[in-house]
Amino acid sequence: MAYNITRQRGTFGEHLRAWRMVQGLTAQQVCERAEISLTTLRNLERGDGGVRLEAVLQVARALGVLDSLVESVDPLRTDLGRARADLIHRKRVR
Repeated sequence: MAYNITRQRGTFGEHLRAWRMVQGLTAQQVCERAEISLTTLRNLERGDGGVRLEAVLQVARALGVLDSLVESVDPLRTDLGRARADLIHRKRVR
């Protein structure tokens, strides 16, 4: 399982880099927009697991994909999530 996470982190980083390239943005431009260091961006694009979630979200915002990223984990977008929506609003599962 750890290998799958490592691979997925790498793929995620590659996708962010591809979004940057498609938009014709330099790494420095993304760093300025996201208010992060170049080292942080490079680590994220390489799939480094030590990058803070805040930095990931800032880069996604800078690339214009933050809303899509957040929506992609919305359980109500799935049949299972909609079928069990009553569980989402509970404070605790007992």
